[in-house]
Amino acid sequence: MEKNGFTLTELLIVVVVISILASVGFPEYLKVMEKGRSSEARTILGQIRSGETAYYMEYNQFTNNAAALQFSVPSRCSATHYFSYGISVSGTTFTATAARCTASGKFPNSAIGAYSLNITDQGVLGGNATIL
Repeated sequence: MEKNGFTLTELLIVVVVISILASVGFPEYLKVMEKGRSSEARTILGQIRSGETAYYMEYNQFTNNAAALQFSVPSRCSATHYFSYGISVSGTTFTATAARCTASGKFPNSAIGAYSLNITDQGVLGGNATIL
């Protein structure tokens, strides 16, 4: 008598192997996705720095008014942005901050958690993100 197909043991072994591979790969996938989302923050922070530099050249001071920078800076979370942005000015320096949205279903996964990025007038990118 000839057997066709797979035995239950063989199928269970395949399911276990796939489960192990998925449990190792999925957290890495989430980190890669979050790193991609953080590129939004780096891009807009760079635009803020360029806008602040142009503003400083014209008015000899920095501004904390994002509307004065001649482009739209999302000040709060929205359907199209994963970060909210703010600008703080202290004398002849500024710091622009991007805070990861944690509302409207945009939670970062639990392994990463909420984080923020910032850039200074000197172009130094910093923050408390461990995935970058």
